[in-house]
Amino acid sequence: MGDCIFCKIINKEIPSEIVYEDEKVIAFKDVNPAAPIHILVVPKKHIETLLDVSKEDKDLISYIYQTINKIAKEQKFAQNGFRVIANCGKDSGQEVMHIHFHVIGGKKLGDKIVD
Repeated sequence: MGDCIFCKIINKEIPSEIVYEDEKVIAFKDVNPAAPIHILVVPKKHIETLLDVSKEDKDLISYIYQTINKIAKEQKFAQNGFRVIANCGKDSGQEVMHIHFHVIGGKKLGDKIVD
């Protein structure tokens, strides 16, 4: 947890382009965007992977999706649509072991989910 880059962003030890923040989540622009809109939504509670989400986290996960909807409306890309991706583990491409949700949009996305 101490070396987690997302925890460092949450603690403002590493700068990021924050688009939304409250007591439960932080959302910021991905430094290597896959599309014109590529925002990472990260819970402030450190949870390594989706497999580590507990029953106690169910309200937090729901809150994250509500926050994604709020961001999409505030940033004015909700109307045209967007994709939400959550990777789980190394084989999925999860590079940071702190759950996070990729919100991708701003262009017509292809039908393929993976390359």
